[in-house]
This record gives sequence, structure tokens and C-alpha cells, in this order.
Amino acid sequence: MKRLVYFAVIIPLLLTSCHSKSAQEKVASVQNTNAKEEKDSIYTKPADSKTILSRKEVPVLCYHQIRNNLASDSKRAHDDIIAPDKFKEHIKMLADSGYHTIQPDDLYNYLVYGAKLPTKPIMITFDDTDLDQFTTGASTLKKYGFKGVYFIMTVSIGKKGRIGYMSAEQIKQLSDEGNTIASHTYDHKNFAQFRDEDWITQVDEPTKKLEKITGKKVEYFAFPYGVYKASTLHKLKEHGFKAAFILSTKRDDQFPLYTIRRIIDPGRYTARNLYYSINKSFNKPKQ
Repeated sequence: MKRLVYFAVIIPLLLTSCHSKSAQEKVASVQNTNAKEEKDSIYTKPADSKTILSRKEVPVLCYHQIRNNLASDSKRAHDDIIAPDKFKEHIKMLADSGYHTIQPDDLYNYLVYGAKLPTKPIMITFDDTDLDQFTTGASTLKKYGFKGVYFIMTVSIGKKGRIGYMSAEQIKQLSDEGNTIASHTYDHKNFAQFRDEDWITQVDEPTKKLEKITGKKVEYFAFPYGVYKASTLHKLKEHGFKAAFILSTKRDDQFPLYTIRRIIDPGRYTARNLYYSINKSFNKPKQ
């Protein structure tokens, strides 16, 4: 009899306990799901222009020719030319200073979705397809585990002369090794002077050619001379680009993704000059 009373008391308590625990687990599960959905929404809802502009800028460097100066070079050209030894010294400084290279997709996801970046991120870009960007530039970056972004002017692919240019095979190799291949028009025509037909010859056709070479989508663009026309920036998105890069001028308030700033590393800079220039240009306090 005592045993029957015991079970009559204990069994309801156990059932109540089990139901209570089950309810608690359900509540916890819903809370976890809601938290996950809230966290995921941070990365799936695109930021507006104001938010993108408010994010801390990531340093982006721009290089053109990696070679020694020639007597025939104009004074203006000296800013676009950096000696191979000096280039190597500057890249070593970046590595020694703890910088980590990122790719355009990384930067895009950071600006648009708030995705995380490595500590001290930096992007290293090259314009115009010069051969020395492959022979000296890519090999130097590889030494430090860095990746680059190569803005290709398609008219020059495979050309030889006083200045050599990369071949299609070399461009493909860069892409296969994890670097980004992007567009720099067909023949460096000023974007601000584009006419309707130029969107085909300077944008669409070069994109198709680069995609055929690499087997990958081409989604990023750099303006020749760093010059853009605000009234036509929206057309870059219409032609398949996720973002575009200027030089050191002011970003556009309405289209910050299509006016991402870069600074040139001029040949006259020491490694120390470059370090301070990066901090001065990209670590400005918010207004």
C-alpha cells in the first residue's frame, strides 16, 4: 500500500518536471533561433550609403610601373614609377607592420554587410597590365603571403615594346593563384568622357574578354586617371559591377561603393613615408 502511494505521488512530479524541462528547452530553442536570425540579418541586409560612408576606410594602395626611371620619363610619370628594390622594401614594411591583404569581395562584404576583416587590412592594386606587375609585383607579394588586385586594360594584353605587358596566360595564372582580375577599360579612355557606345567598347567587351581568360566573373572596376562622372556612376551597377575605385579624391555621397579611394605609392617615398601616408589618408577622424 505504501508503495502505491509513493508511485502515485512521484509519477505526477516526474511528469511535471519533464514537461517543465521540455518547455524550457523550447523557449531556449526559440531564443537561440531569434538571436541567430537577428545576427544573420546584420550580414544580409545591405547598408545604405550613409552607413557605408560611416565605416572606417580600409587602406588601398595603387601601383603602375615597377621599374627604374629612364631619362625619357616625364617628371609627371615619376609618381607612377617605383624602382623594384623600393617596391620590395615597401611590401616588406607592410608585412613587418602586421598588415593583411584583402580582396575586393572582402571589402565589399565589409562595407555592405558589416562583415569582419582581419586586423590591419590593406588592399594592394595594380593598374594598366604592365608586365613588371607580374614578374616583380606578384612574386614579391607571394613571398609574404599577400594577394593583389590587377586592373587590366585589355588593349595592352600581350603587347611588347618599350614597356611590356602581361599575356593572357599570365593573367590567368594570377587569377588561379587567388588574385583578383578586374577591369580598367579597353584603352584607358577617360570615364567622364564616355559616350553611349563606350559602354560597349570600354566596359562590356573588356569584361567579356577578361571573363573568358579567367573563367570567373569580373565585378570590379578602376577609373582611368581616377576620374569619374557622378551622373553616370549608377550605370556601373547596371553593367554588372559591384564596386569601383578612384584615386585620392573625395568619395561620392550617393555612390560610395563606386568611388572607393586609393592612394598611389610614388617612387620618391621611403617605406617610412608610405607608412605615414597610409595613416594620414585612411585613419582620419570622422567629421
